[in-house]
Amino acid sequence: MPQGAKSDLEIGEQLAGLDPEAIREQLERLLAHPLFANSKRYPVFLAYAVEQTLKGGASDLKERSIGVEVFGRSPSYDANADPVVRITAGEVRKRLVQYYYDPAHNGELIVELPSGSYVPQFRASERPAAPEPSLPTIEAETAAISPAITPNPQPPAPRRRWLMLAFLFGMVLVLAFALGWKLRDFQEFRPPTSIDRFWAPITAGSTTATYCLGEPAKNIDVGSINSLDGPAATAETQPLYFRLHLSGHLALADVITLTRTAAALETQHKAFRVLPASEARFAQLREGPIVLIGGFDNIWTLRVTQKLRFGFESKDGVALIVDRKSPHQTSWATAWDLPYQKLSRDYAIVARIRDNTTGQPVIVAAGISEEGTEAAGEILYNPVYLDSLLAKLPPNWEQLNMEAVIETQVIEGHPGPPNILAVETW
Repeated sequence: MPQGAKSDLEIGEQLAGLDPEAIREQLERLLAHPLFANSKRYPVFLAYAVEQTLKGGASDLKERSIGVEVFGRSPSYDANADPVVRITAGEVRKRLVQYYYDPAHNGELIVELPSGSYVPQFRASERPAAPEPSLPTIEAETAAISPAITPNPQPPAPRRRWLMLAFLFGMVLVLAFALGWKLRDFQEFRPPTSIDRFWAPITAGSTTATYCLGEPAKNIDVGSINSLDGPAATAETQPLYFRLHLSGHLALADVITLTRTAAALETQHKAFRVLPASEARFAQLREGPIVLIGGFDNIWTLRVTQKLRFGFESKDGVALIVDRKSPHQTSWATAWDLPYQKLSRDYAIVARIRDNTTGQPVIVAAGISEEGTEAAGEILYNPVYLDSLLAKLPPNWEQLNMEAVIETQVIEGHPGPPNILAVETW
């Protein structure tokens, strides 16, 4: 038996003191938390392990059986060459520890995944939920420290106590105001970061910026894109996004890219709105800076990039990024009918331009599939990858338009670091 594993008898004794429904309710809390909700593999693994244990199937929670039942591997797959179960279990184990480390979860039923085992364990929390502070508690603490700040050994009269509290509260307000002013000064006078400089065309000015996100549920005919103010055309082409994990009517990667890149606007107190591509109108896009997220699922990305050196095309059953200066370049491509599980590499465009049609600055993060979009977005908010892109640009890049093609390796549906393949400035 693996180290840390329990026998079915021990597990049965453990569950005897716990309500299975309470365990399932706690599982729902865990799966709804961002530590798990933002992943594809981790919630599926955890839910399967918990349910199998509650149903008395803990002895079947072995690496090979989980690989087959949860991750769709063949019964004869090589677990050493494909350690997906071990890697996922390790991540789930770390995320459970992170979840319960947060004091906000004190008092919740604890779900653990012991090292060396795929069988979860359950126990009641030893830390009670923290009580909310009440006025009597605050008064008691104030009374307790009063002798230390007044020469009178007797408890102060109610009037003096409230005057003292008012004085202390006023001092706190003064200190907070002074600290806030210093932080404001520091933020205003600190040197701008590379992210600040890259996003400057979007964050400058008082107009509201628009995030325009793709919609995987829409069919888009790349060859029928004509005018920017015309309706989006549909076609029988079925994009890759039809097979990928969606969040409502938006691609999960688009939403992730939105939430992470929005920090660049929030630190500059820049107002922005979010629109799905089908609801964004040309008149709205002319009102202020634009951030386009998503490739084949975003009609506006396709229309803007059709005038650039690098753009998206779909032909002969293949989705590709084309180089219009080298028309025979076809290596940046993915077949539409490629099974999602076999997607091992994706390509994307990152751009920062002033669009002549709308007259507005535009930033683009768009992949052939959602993994490419997520990798492109990482360049826009991760200074390490952004600096690697800027190193390939001329010294006066801040005054230029730029467009780049990147690639990313895809492992188990997750993109690796972005790798820059080609860059154009003008």
